[in-house]
Amino acid sequence: QLQLVESGGALVQPGESLRLSCAASGRSLDHYAVGWFRQVPGKAREGVASMGVGDSVRYYADSVKGRFTISRDDRRNTAYLQMNSLKVEDTAVYYCAATTGWQYGLVRSNFDDWGQGTQVTVSS
Repeated sequence: QLQLVESGGALVQPGESLRLSCAASGRSLDHYAVGWFRQVPGKAREGVASMGVGDSVRYYADSVKGRFTISRDDRRNTAYLQMNSLKVEDTAVYYCAATTGWQYGLVRSNFDDWGQGTQVTVSS
C-alpha cells in the first residue's frame, strides 16, 4: 500500500516562498499520478496542482497559475510543490494525493491515496 507523508509547511509572510514535499513509501511513486490539494475549515478540499506519470501534463488551479509549480523526483520517490509569491488566501492545510488511474486532473475523487496534510499559513 502506498503511504504519503507531507512536509515543508510553515508560517510565512506574503510574497515569500515555500516548497512542500510529499515522500512516498510502500510502493514506487513512478506508477502514480500525483496531486496537491488544500483545505480551509468550512470549505471543500480543492485541487491545486497535479501531474501524471513521468514528465506528463500538469494541471493548475487558476488561483495558483504562474506562482506554484508541481514536480516529482521518482528516484527519491518524492513529489514537490514549489509555492512562490504566497498570498494570505493560500493559507490552508495542503494534502498530497496519488492515483494509478488515467484520470487525475484536479478532481478529488480521482485520487485514491492521501497524506495527512501539512499546514501552510501566510500572514503578516
